Amino acid sequence: MQLSTTTLKAVPSQAMADTHVSDGETWPFAVRRCTPVIGAEISGVDLKDDLSDETYSALRRALLKFKVLFFRRQDITPAQHVAVARRFGELEVHPVFPHHPDHPELVVFGRDGGRRGTENIYHSDVSWRAVPSMGSMLRCVSCPEVGGDTIWVNMAAAYANLPEEVKARIANLKAVHDALPLFSAELTEESCDRMREQFPPVVHPVVRVHPETGEKILFVNEAFTTHLANYAREQPYRIGSDFRLAEMDLLQYLYRQAAAPEYQVRLRWEPNTIALWDNRATHHYAVQDYFPAPRHMNRATIIGDRPA
Repeated sequence: MQLSTTTLKAVPSQAMADTHVSDGETWPFAVRRCTPVIGAEISGVDLKDDLSDETYSALRRALLKFKVLFFRRQDITPAQHVAVARRFGELEVHPVFPHHPDHPELVVFGRDGGRRGTENIYHSDVSWRAVPSMGSMLRCVSCPEVGGDTIWVNMAAAYANLPEEVKARIANLKAVHDALPLFSAELTEESCDRMREQFPPVVHPVVRVHPETGEKILFVNEAFTTHLANYAREQPYRIGSDFRLAEMDLLQYLYRQAAAPEYQVRLRWEPNTIALWDNRATHHYAVQDYFPAPRHMNRATIIGDRPA
């Protein structure tokens, strides 16, 4: 086991021999928590099989509770990957990243030593969409023996631990999310123009409410959030340059919350490991310390809801 974990107490019942419990909850599979704040490793589930309603319901509940779930030794095909991800909702087709040749819903990430990856920034996937994703299911196809870990961050915990005066200050703020500042380096000028036409900047609340748990979540990220849309209406005006710098300082402060280790879990990948995360409530960061070693991943992304 390569995660720092704590085994949850088993239910003392023969009928529940394979079930674990936490805070009065029971699960039809084994659960090992990774940190007190985020992450759980799930065993006793084979994702190549059709999920029963009971298993799906329990996984959905575990996802809401732990924010990110890890599954080891899942030797599944691309078709099975798409099928199990689709159990959680309709899947998107990413407009920039390369796709699997037989499954356009499956993004293919591959680094073969030609250049470093650029995902080493805290972000929430496709927050630049009017309807960002609900979650993602990422499978490791191959990876170096060491390096290339991924970090996830509980942004509900990050919000909850903000000073009350900051919570009051950001309560009504809205932020602009834009894909092009990050993706323009990968695109031609013509492709940038098409991307801008298809995906113009969008405005989301700085603090969104989770549609299933009711948690308040800090919903800005340094990859895609460019500025605050209504700062001028919400904050006292003092002097022009100071006013603009105050907006930038506030955003930088909010970005930095994701970097606190207290809100994080870090996964050391192995081939056939799968991570399933709630993209509404988390940020993640792909550590780029493995260059020039190869690393290949497949990701299916589940369409979510408009932040509110």
